[in-house]
Parts: sequence; structure tokens; C-alpha cells
Amino acid sequence: MDKVANTSKSQGPQARPPQTAHAQPLDQAQADGPTRRLAEFAAGLQYEDLPTDLIAQIRLHVLDGIGVCLQGAQLPWTRYVADMVLAEGGNSAATLWGHGGGAAARTSVSQAVLVNGTAGHAFEMDDIHKESILHPNSLAVPVAFALAQAFPGCNGRDVLTAIVAGYEVGTRAGNAATTALFLNGFHPQGVTGPFVAAATAGRLLGLDGTAMQHALGIAGSLGAGLMAAQEGAMVKRLHGGRAAQAGLQAALLAQRGFTGIENILEAEYGGYLSAFARDYRINRLTEGLGEDWEAGKVGFKMYPNVTSMHAALDAYRYLQVKHELKADDIERIEVGCGRMTYVHVAWPYKPAGVTAAQMNLFYGLSVLALRGRLGADDYIEARIADPAVLDFSSRIHAFEDERIESRGPAFRHAATVKVFTRSGAVLEHDAWARRGSPESPVTPAEVEEKFFLNVAQRIPGDAAHRIVELVGGLESLPDIEALVALL
Repeated sequence: MDKVANTSKSQGPQARPPQTAHAQPLDQAQADGPTRRLAEFAAGLQYEDLPTDLIAQIRLHVLDGIGVCLQGAQLPWTRYVADMVLAEGGNSAATLWGHGGGAAARTSVSQAVLVNGTAGHAFEMDDIHKESILHPNSLAVPVAFALAQAFPGCNGRDVLTAIVAGYEVGTRAGNAATTALFLNGFHPQGVTGPFVAAATAGRLLGLDGTAMQHALGIAGSLGAGLMAAQEGAMVKRLHGGRAAQAGLQAALLAQRGFTGIENILEAEYGGYLSAFARDYRINRLTEGLGEDWEAGKVGFKMYPNVTSMHAALDAYRYLQVKHELKADDIERIEVGCGRMTYVHVAWPYKPAGVTAAQMNLFYGLSVLALRGRLGADDYIEARIADPAVLDFSSRIHAFEDERIESRGPAFRHAATVKVFTRSGAVLEHDAWARRGSPESPVTPAEVEEKFFLNVAQRIPGDAAHRIVELVGGLESLPDIEALVALL
């Protein structure tokens, strides 16, 4: 196997603590396995390795990540976590975004990552990699920025490179796990997410291939998150923050010589894939590594709810606009989807908190039909039990559509929508790719518009425009101090 990492070269922030050597050598299987290959790739990744179009794409994901973190910073579940962290105290190394300036809004790196990662996953607006079912920017961006703030000397290129390393390692782990991990009841953001954070942190800390392998081996033991949380519990939001913190701590421990499971991904008993997924595709861990960039296959969320229902919303919206549909016109709506989507979002809706509303197809589609739009203000406690929405939801029927399922995992976000009107008309539209996905991309201007909407009530307008400007030239920044100061 060709080695990618150059462990003799200094990488990342100059002020980080020195790398500690590991006493225990790897055996041959662990030295040649996919965990090792991913670790060496992440440790050795250089800015110059990144395609120009990927750099431009990742800048947009950084901007989107900042926006969703700021938008989620003052939501109740994030405030609970922030209050706990600030009450505990910690050395003032990194900033809690969206919590005001000064020392009162600073804490330790790992605690800042816990809060900011929770904020990023706080309102179902973080980006989405379809195959791995991961939202990497709410993990990688808080980790990279907190470390860059804590260790002066880190520049914009370091940050971008580390984020790509995290995206590549984490999404590949999720790809290999397939949707089996989700269908077994585990939340990928919490279970797979630590790999994103560990690779991001490890690259920024300058870990060599062996230390990065141990960082992944620690992170994989710390992942946790159960999908029952989608039915109303605040803890779903915490899965993102806890995964970000776990991955960061794994890298910091590995840097000091702490060891992890060296074959964490491929171990046949008690490994990440064998334990969480059980039915998996191990070749997806390293297939096309360094050439076929998974980081370039991450899409954006254009509705403030779970991605699995977006294609259905897009299809209905198309019919709504084309035929000037009103709610009173509709007798019945049939939504076809793949099994993964059906399990994820097509469960009977009952008001059980904002989380449940954001995860439910019947609620989202009912709101869109009744109000003609669907936005963040539809997901507040005062509106999620609207009797009109509850009544309309009885007109919606969802089913597993074999046409979608037979096309395989690449089409798991697809939806078919058929509207039966009271006048007897039958209107149909299929959405094979949701808006915002790599297959149906949005423009950079649309991502910026989403950012401005997300931060409108959080920071002044001039600060928002300055953030867009700085992120747009992230690779040229000598450090990120001016950018963090605006958060």
C-alpha cells in the first residue's frame, strides 16, 4: 500500500503540544487495513491535494455550518447545554457562538465544541451526505474553528484541509455501514459522527498516521445515539454536539499517546461495522480514496426538517404551484417512498415537541398544503399542535414504493406524489432528487441567502456580510481570529 502521510513534516497549528510516540507497534493486519489507510490519508492530506472545485464547495459548507450553528445557538435545547457548560467553567480557550462576546462566552475547546455542535444540529438545517446519512458541517466546522482558535498559527488553508479530511473519513465510514446502521435503530450523526470530528481534529493537530489511527479507534468507541429520539426528545440535538466533542477528545488523547482500537472499522467482533451495522460494505471505506471525493457529494438542506421528506415536499410544491392547489381542493394525497424514508418519517404524527414535528412527513406536508409555504416559524411549540394541521394529515397516505426501492440506495430520498382532488382530477409528480442535493444543486447565491435568513435574528447585518466575505476567501486567511470574533 502506498503511504500518503509524511510524518516528518510539521502540519497545522505551530502552537499545539508535541506529538507523543506510541510504544505499541501495529501488527501487519492493522497496519494494512482500511482503518490504517483512512488514517494515513487524513494525516497526510495537504491543501494542494484538493481539487479547486472541491475547495469552492467546502467554503459554502463552512458558511452554511456557521449559519446553522448561529441559528441554533439560542434554541432551548442548546441553551440547556450552554448553561451546563458555563456553570461548570473551564479555561477560556474557545468561543460559544451566538452567546455574546468576551470571556463570559468562552470555555474549554471540548466544551465549546459540545455546545456549538449541538447548535449546528439543533434545527435540522445542517448539510447532508445521502449515502452515509451524515450532517458533517455541524461536526467538522465547530471542531476546526475551536482548535484553530485555541492554537494560534493555524491558517485558513489548515482549516479547509482538516474539514475535508473529516468529511472524507466520516462519510466513508457511514457509506460502509449502509442504511443498515439506521434501520438497526442507531442515529448516524451520533454513532458515525465522531469519525468526522476525530479526523478533522487529528489533521489540524498534525497527528501522524499511527496517532490518527488511534484517534479513530478511540472515537469509534465513543459514538452513541438512538433513533427513538426522533419522536420528540431534545437529546437528538445533543447527538451532534456529543459526537463532535467525542471525536475531538479522541484526537487530543491520541496526541498524548492514548491508544484506541486499531482496526475499529473492520474488526469482525465489536468493531464499528460489525456491531452497529452488521450488514455492511467494507469496500466503501477506501474505494476511490483520494480521487473520488465524498466531500464533494454533500448537499444542502433547503427546508428546516429532516432530509428524507424533502423530495416529497418538492413534488407537492411543484403540483401546488402548477395547478394553484388550495387545501380545500384536496381529497387525498398519496406519497410513495423507499423503505428507509418510510421508516424515518412516515409514522403517525402526534404533537410531541418540535423535534417530532421536524421528523414527520405528515406534519410537514400538511403545513405546506394549508399555508402554501414551510419555514422555520412553522416549527415552534405554539404551532405544532394546530388542529387544522392535525385534521389535514388524515388525508395523507404514505407507502413503500417498489419503483423507488428497486432503484437502490442512491434513490432513497426520492418520492412519488399523487394528489386526488375533490373535482375528480388526479395530479402526479415524481421527485427523484431533492432540491439542494448534488443531483439537483442549488447555487452559491441560494446558500448565501439561506445563511442570511438563518442569522438574521442572531447577528447584525454588517457582521453577516463580513462573515460571507471572509469565508469566501478562507484559504487566504493567515488566521481565523477576525472570523471567530464575528460569531
